[in-house]
Amino acid sequence: MSTQIFVNLPVKNLKNSIEFFTQLGFQFNSDFTDDTATCMVVSDNIFVMLLTHEKFKTFTPNEICDATKSTEVLVCLSVESREAVDDRIQKAIAAGGRTYNEPQDHGFMYAHGFQDLDGHIWEVIYMEPNSANQS
Repeated sequence: MSTQIFVNLPVKNLKNSIEFFTQLGFQFNSDFTDDTATCMVVSDNIFVMLLTHEKFKTFTPNEICDATKSTEVLVCLSVESREAVDDRIQKAIAAGGRTYNEPQDHGFMYAHGFQDLDGHIWEVIYMEPNSANQS
């Protein structure tokens, strides 16, 4: 059995977050969706649980940080081309997100990022095939 990853993110307005990520092309697993949470499918083994603040608090004794003021995590997703990086960022901006930097072109890797409606940072990268094998 392969390992799956579930990233859990608190959101202020679940409905708005679902709408935002739907506009970016993501789908949701209805089996794990209710008024307090949804399961966003990133790939066969990667999922993002978007949880209302009330639901998120049931999983942690710590306070929820305000992602518009503090950064606790950077979520980084790879895509199949440089154009797909730009496309994902443009969709995020059109859906109400915002960028926080300029695109980064490192030759073998192209990256850009956005902040979602709650301020969580999402990096989107394209890496040239076999670039991980280069020194």
